[in-house]
Amino acid sequence: MASAPAVDFNDIQGLVVRGYGKLPAAEFLLLSIRDRHASLVWLRDLVGQVNYADSRPETQALNVALSHHGLQQLGIDEHILAGFSDEFRSGMTTPHKRHILGDEGDSAPENWLWGGPETPPVDVLLLCYGNSPSSLAKLTGELTQHLQDNGLSLIARLDTEALSEFKEHFGFRDGIAQPYIAEFDKTQHTQDNPVPLGEILLGYPNGYERYTRRPLLEPEQDPHQLLVSDPEGSTLRDLGFNGTYLVFRQLFQDVPAFWRYMKSQAEASPSSEQCPITLASKMVGRWPSGAPLVLAPQQDNPELEDKDAFNYHATDPDGLKCPLGAHIRRTHPRDSLPPEPGSEKSMAFANRHRLLRRGRAYGKPFDRSMNPERFLANLDREAAPKARGLHFICLNANIGRQFEFVQHTWSNNANFNGLYHDSDPITGIRRFNGRMQDQFTIQQWPIRRKLKQLPTFVQTRGGGYFFLPSRRAMRFLFSE
Repeated sequence: MASAPAVDFNDIQGLVVRGYGKLPAAEFLLLSIRDRHASLVWLRDLVGQVNYADSRPETQALNVALSHHGLQQLGIDEHILAGFSDEFRSGMTTPHKRHILGDEGDSAPENWLWGGPETPPVDVLLLCYGNSPSSLAKLTGELTQHLQDNGLSLIARLDTEALSEFKEHFGFRDGIAQPYIAEFDKTQHTQDNPVPLGEILLGYPNGYERYTRRPLLEPEQDPHQLLVSDPEGSTLRDLGFNGTYLVFRQLFQDVPAFWRYMKSQAEASPSSEQCPITLASKMVGRWPSGAPLVLAPQQDNPELEDKDAFNYHATDPDGLKCPLGAHIRRTHPRDSLPPEPGSEKSMAFANRHRLLRRGRAYGKPFDRSMNPERFLANLDREAAPKARGLHFICLNANIGRQFEFVQHTWSNNANFNGLYHDSDPITGIRRFNGRMQDQFTIQQWPIRRKLKQLPTFVQTRGGGYFFLPSRRAMRFLFSE
């Protein structure tokens, strides 16, 4: 295997290395290509406005991603497109994908606001960020001012909402457990079990010490030598190098239904300790402050400094602190799974399924305090749940082995961790293959407790797979 080249941060889009936390205002623009030649001119000019990983923007930031349909609209040769992953090319609305992702019933693509079969195909995704609403409005205004003249049309503007205390709409601290990528750490602060760069970026060795499939071109297909040579040592040119796949899912969160269920189950509990917030925390695996139950099993502890410094095997193998089916235990099992729980092999297995999350909340909060106690005191505030939730965005080099595996094998799996009829209590589907999986098991001594008839708290409202290209790749894709 050829050694991977040094990381060129000037070639990597900025979203890969940072979530733009200092730019709290964000909006995502979904575009459709109407005129290939006109749009190519506009997109070529856009390359110079995109933010790359070698700089830290203070006022505005822009990143660009393309769907498979968008690449087709740009006239990219089908032989080149065949080099992209099968998941990217097929999308997330085929019968098979609907099934494994849980996009059925109310979450079926026919009901989506965008990205489904009943809506225009999304070709270009512009991810826009600002340090204030005014700076964001200035950026998006400039981008959308002459779209029609440049061969594009605006399908949708997806607004976001910056919630206090970095929380998501159910009232829990979010964005804590991100994968550690040593190459992105400028402080040189090493951590155990870093995730290989090739799990996030194409063109680098992944967790299997191999190179993930990506589009490779014959030299004559890149006459201007815009692309780098294949890092594996062949004579081919690498279109995927320094790029990655972006998964976008608009997820609606039914906040009143979530807390009504917690309240009803707490009232039915024989134990006064099972208050609604405790039950909700057991489902999440963290307290509202973000403190993990593994480190704070009895009550919330906002003073915990490192909310991500824990494993499961040695401290909670039986789920008596953090239930075996809790949301964070499913989406990041750490050292708890075979082949050897508690070992480096187990951590390495989990690291091959990590996701770099870059999502933002949307919609006004149920209560601006983001305090679950205030939620519970005002559950009748809304006659019907309002449009709010999460624009879930993640980056991964292998959609099938990373995002789809986590969603299907861990989140929607009713038998995860030896359970039965238990899907993810927060995001999981409640029926699979005609069988109900709507319960949540709380391991406790001497008798475990089962919560039954869980409603669906989260529904899909839109989605798509995108390619987030490098600077070099954009120059190639947007050339005539």
